[in-house]
Amino acid sequence: MFITTAKCEGIGECVKACPTDAIRLIDGKAFSCITCGACADECPNKAIQQNKYGGFVVDRAKCNLCGICEYICPVNSIKIEDDTVKGICARCGLCEEACPVNARIDAFNLIEERQLKFLEALDFAVKIPKKRKPLKKEVKRTNVITDPEECIKCRRCQYYCPTGAIIVDLEEEGFCSECRICEDVCPVGAIKDTTIDPEKCTLCLKCMEECPNNAIYTDDFTVKIRKPEKELEGVIVSCLNCGLCASACETGALRMIDGKMRYDPSLCEECEEKPCLDACPVGTLRLGSDGRLKGYCVSCGKCVESCDIYEARSFQEVKWDGTVSEDCISCGTCAEVCPKDAITLKKGSIEVDFDRCILCEKCGIHCPTDAIPKTTMRKKSIKDGFTLIDDRLCIKCGLCMETCPEDAITKTPENIMVVDEDKCIYCGACNNICPAKAILFEREFSLSK
Repeated sequence: MFITTAKCEGIGECVKACPTDAIRLIDGKAFSCITCGACADECPNKAIQQNKYGGFVVDRAKCNLCGICEYICPVNSIKIEDDTVKGICARCGLCEEACPVNARIDAFNLIEERQLKFLEALDFAVKIPKKRKPLKKEVKRTNVITDPEECIKCRRCQYYCPTGAIIVDLEEEGFCSECRICEDVCPVGAIKDTTIDPEKCTLCLKCMEECPNNAIYTDDFTVKIRKPEKELEGVIVSCLNCGLCASACETGALRMIDGKMRYDPSLCEECEEKPCLDACPVGTLRLGSDGRLKGYCVSCGKCVESCDIYEARSFQEVKWDGTVSEDCISCGTCAEVCPKDAITLKKGSIEVDFDRCILCEKCGIHCPTDAIPKTTMRKKSIKDGFTLIDDRLCIKCGLCMETCPEDAITKTPENIMVVDEDKCIYCGACNNICPAKAILFEREFSLSK
């Protein structure tokens, strides 16, 4: 919630800026909705819902103007005017920005206990649930990380990974990536530094069979290696050891034991749906030709050992304290895709419940502005979608225009909010901030190339 400090001079700019009329002046001081949620709990039509900013919005399509929210509000903030429920804070933050003396502050966490005690003292019949405070201040896990500066995408680690937990996609196939696997498998030591000694070569073709890039071929009883003219470009993705697959596994075939993934195929045979496959945030988990799962890291370290020249793979402890970059546009994508409901949206930032977060990086993978840090090269981008503003529900507050990072929303002379589809990137920022739930929004993600 946003509160007013002693600095308030009663100028009223916050009152003018509030799109939901949730602020009023009492004895020359600004007073507003305390976002306690009592209105949402008691609404018989479930028309009042908490948004991803921690505020509350009214779905006018469900609201029948019964007035129970107005009656139950412990601070008399809610009122019904012009067939519209007003006075409920959506936590958009415009009041804080509008205050010329910086008297409005976000005190959602600072005074939560005091707020709850105040409500309890009023002795209302409504039970106000206490917000659980996370015990941890950061989240961490240990797994094998790829250094993108050192990795040349040679596929050597992919070849030696016993569980297929590493996938390397190259833009061009059929060329030598200098993985040196041919050197490892040549029974007569005829290959050195991607060069074949024809005097030693016995034409057993073991190198050609094992080459992960299909870069070795024969020409007139001579084995040759097809080398690229330029550096090969690609993406390497590996299991994050986050444990999402184990959480989704219904038979217990996948388990996280002492921080390491373990798999029992005998238990997996009982499951037909395989929900673990959809749970994997990086897409390495898949079914092998034998019907067994592959693509999960067992932390054996074989990839680290095999990457002995480039030293691009190493065990690391990954940490995150919830920090995001200034590129955050408050679109809510992270909160939407988080499988653990660990993210709460704040204006220009996010709040992470580290008791729930398992550092699966799904938020970073889907973040349209790359504001959330991630270790994986896996990336999903918004492929398509649509954004439509229902004028029957719109309250003309203009919040969607304020929050849109692409200036894709404008107001017509007829006072109708419209979306420019040529500019819209379907980020969802407008949908999350709309206090009237007037925006119809859909989008589709796809892997970035």
